[in-house]
Order: sequence, then C-alpha cells, then structure tokens
Amino acid sequence: MISLTRRQIEALLEYDHAAGLIEDAYRASSLGKVNLPPVGHIVFPDHDGDCHIKYGHVEGDEVFVIKVATGFYGNAARGLPSGNGISLVLSAHTGAVKAVLHDEMCMTDFRTAIGGAIATRLLCRPDAERVTIVGSGVQAYKQAEAHARLMPDRRLEFLVWGRATEKAAAVVKELAASGLWAEVTEDLEDACRNADVVITTTASTAPVIQHGWVQPGTHITAIGADAPGKQELDTQLVAEADLLIVDLGSQCLDHGEVATAARAGLVGPDRLAELGEVLDQRKPGRTAADQITIADLTGIAAQDIAIARMVVSAFERLEEAK
Repeated sequence: MISLTRRQIEALLEYDHAAGLIEDAYRASSLGKVNLPPVGHIVFPDHDGDCHIKYGHVEGDEVFVIKVATGFYGNAARGLPSGNGISLVLSAHTGAVKAVLHDEMCMTDFRTAIGGAIATRLLCRPDAERVTIVGSGVQAYKQAEAHARLMPDRRLEFLVWGRATEKAAAVVKELAASGLWAEVTEDLEDACRNADVVITTTASTAPVIQHGWVQPGTHITAIGADAPGKQELDTQLVAEADLLIVDLGSQCLDHGEVATAARAGLVGPDRLAELGEVLDQRKPGRTAADQITIADLTGIAAQDIAIARMVVSAFERLEEAK
C-alpha cells in the first residue's frame, strides 16, 4: 500500500497535466459518467469549523476515491492552518486500500485553484487582464498562481482585498515573490467596478459582492460557497447574471452560490449550464463582450479523483524508474 506525506504529494503536483485531467473530469461528470453521491457535511459551530466528505467513482476506473477535508477558520489565531484532510484511493475491483494520501489539504487547494482558472479562462472576455481577488487565505494565492500558469497569454494584474489588510498584504508579497503583478486594495467596491474578473475565495455567510458593483462584461469565479449557509454574491447579482455556469447542477442548487437565488424562486435548473457541458460545447459559454458571467464552483469529487489518480500514477512511475 502506498502512503504519502504532504511534502511527497506536493512534489508530484503539476499544473498543466492536472488541468487537462480536471477538464476531463468536468466533462465526464456532465455526461453522467461519474458516480457522485451527495456530499457529506458536518458542522462544528462552537469551533467555527466544518468537514466535507466527497467521494465517487468514474465509470470504468480501476480505483475510487474518498476524501475528507476540514476547514476550521479560527485556527489562524492559534497559528494553525485552517484546512486539513486526507484522501483514500481504493480498488474498484476488490475494495482494498491502494493508497493513503496525507495531503493536509494541499490536493484540495491545488484542484480548487485549477478549477477556478479553467472556469475563468473559458468564460472571461478575450481581453480580460484586471483580476480582483476577494479573500486573503490560501486560495487567494493559489487562485492567482493557477490563473497565471494556465492563462500565460494574458498580462494579468491582481488586486487583493481581505478583511484584514495585513493578510492581503502577505498574499501580495508572496505573489510578487513569484514574479506576479499584485497590489492590495482596501476599496472592494472600486476594485470590483474596475475588474475584468472577480474571484471570490472567502468562507462568508453573507454577500460580500453587491449587485451594483459588477459592471457589464465582468466574469466572476466564485469558489467560497461550498457548504450550506455560505454566500459571497448578492442574490440579485446571481439572479440577473447573463450566464450561470456550475460545476455540478444538483450540488450547486443545494449549497452553492446559486442556492439562495434558487430557494427564492429566482433561478431554476434551466438557467444553469455545467462546466463540462461548456467545455464540450454542448452548451454555450460567453457569447457577448458585455455579458456578466458567473461560475459557481462548489468543488466536486471528480476533481479529487483526478488529482489522486495523478499523484498515485506519478509516484508509481518514479518507483518503477528506480
């Protein structure tokens, strides 16, 4: 049985290869080729935490994957990371455990960032370069890194906003050290009004981005609303968007960014297109420069399967080469 630590796993992660695998995972999901049971979700209100259990199997695969990911948002005050987790890779033939990946959230952070960059690349205007990142946690940096890696033809400029300006400054410093153009902004409204792309990465339970702030032509990639009760975008903004793209329709209607608008009767399943459908050109993406487009990404097990398989395969190749 394979057992890998976070450090070993991080050495096996590669953006371009992973992006292709995750695009394929979105396609397979939208075609119904992935068994994706409902997400398991445990809330720890006394400790500002939650736990997601995501699991699934791609049709024809020799393995299936079970992932446990936690987010305890008060950990920063304790000097601890807010996210943690582990993935199990099991045989789809015998049920035996093939690999235990002690990733401590790094695979989830990696695949989430790639999913965001795939959605933005697919849906933003061809001339989009000004990116406002909302939030100052791990995903703020990872999203910027993934967007820069997967959109190398753009001269992306990142504005980073966070409730704690010093945390946003730390993200900007890290991005600058990676050779990316980034600045802190304290005026979120102005940053949204002047953005080509807005990426939301918070754990907010109330709208952070208001309806009137978003101008025609803007694309929004929203990744924070990944559990019941979370919301980053104003309900009217979601309801009036020209295009709503989701990673998985049933999941997003249950607890994604579109869920609040759906419960209010403002958005129905007919308004949604899945990312895999747009990648396959079975449904249209952006068709006009002035459209407001939103990608609601709750994170799906098909992504976790793709990354876990990539890591295990890369490790096995290294072992064979010894």
